[in-house]
Amino acid sequence: MADFLRSNFYPKNKYLDIEILFKIIKPYIIKKITQTNIEISDLSSLNNIRNNSIIFTKNKFIYKKSFKNLIIITNNKDIFESIDSPYKFLIKKYDEVYNLVLNHMYIHEDNIKYSDKFSFVNDSYISIYSKIDNSTIIGKNCIIGRGVLIGKDCIIKNNVIIKNSLLSNNIVIGDNCVIGGTGFGFDLKKMGSKNLIPQLGIVIIDDDVHIGSSCTIDRGKIDHTKIGKNSMIDNLVHIAHNVILGKSACIAAQCGIAGSTSIGDNIIMGGQSGISGHINIGNNVVIAGKSAVTKNILDNSVVAGFPASDIKEWKKNIIKLKKL
Repeated sequence: MADFLRSNFYPKNKYLDIEILFKIIKPYIIKKITQTNIEISDLSSLNNIRNNSIIFTKNKFIYKKSFKNLIIITNNKDIFESIDSPYKFLIKKYDEVYNLVLNHMYIHEDNIKYSDKFSFVNDSYISIYSKIDNSTIIGKNCIIGRGVLIGKDCIIKNNVIIKNSLLSNNIVIGDNCVIGGTGFGFDLKKMGSKNLIPQLGIVIIDDDVHIGSSCTIDRGKIDHTKIGKNSMIDNLVHIAHNVILGKSACIAAQCGIAGSTSIGDNIIMGGQSGISGHINIGNNVVIAGKSAVTKNILDNSVVAGFPASDIKEWKKNIIKLKKL
C-alpha cells in the first residue's frame, strides 16, 4: 500500500519530456546537462525513487546508476556538481520552478481545472473513480473522492470527507473528519492561494485504526501521510502532511503534529500536546498533556513541558520555580 498510482488521484494535465521541461523552466536555468529527450511520467522523493521521473532536491542524496531516467532539479550547486547524472538542472527560484512543473504535469484539487464525478448513494456523494468494499458502512452527507480505496468492515460516520486516501480494513472514522485534505504548502516570499505548493501525495490508514470526531489528516506532498495499525486518535486532532505515525499510537484530544515528522510505535500523547515538524520521535514515547515537543526524542522517553524535556527534570524545575 505504500506505493500508489498518482494519476488515480490527480489526472494528468499535459505531456512532459526533457524538451518541454527546458522550455517551461528556461528563464530559471543556471546550468543543465541532458543527454537525450525522454518522457517524464511522475515525481520522485528522496525516499521513493520512481523510473522516468523528476526529483526536486535542496539536500544531498545518494544517486545510483541503477536509477532509470531520473531527472534532478536543484538550486544547490554542490549537489549539481557532485552527482554524476545524465539529466540534471541547476536552477534559481526553486519553489517557483517546482510549482510550474507540477502544475504542468498534474491537475490537483487546488487547481480550478480539477473535476470529479459522483454518484448519490444513501445520502452521500461517492466518486465513480473510488472503490469501497461492500461490507463498509458510509454515513449520511459524506463525500468520498476520486481514487479513494476503502477496505473491509470500515465505519465512516456522518459528514466525513475522504479524498486522496487508501484505507485498509476495520477502520472507524468519526463524524465531521477530513481525511486527505491539502497540506499547508506555501512560500513565505510569495504568499496567496495562486502560489500554493501542489500537494500530490495521499493518506494511508492501516488496519484497525479508530479516528474520533472533527479530526483532519493532510495528504503527503509527494509520497504519503501514514497512520499505523491499531492506532487510536481522539477528537479534534490535526496531523499534517508527510507525517508517519507508527503502530498502536494513542493520541488524546486537541493534539497537533506538524509536517514531515516521523513517529515510532506505541506513542502516547496527552491532550493538547503538540509536536513540531521535521523531527523524529522514537518508540514507546509518552508525551504529557499540554507539552510542546521541539526536538528529537529517543525510544522509551517520557517528556513534559515547554519545550518538552525528560519528565523528572521537568518536575524538578517546577519545584524550583515554586520555591522562588
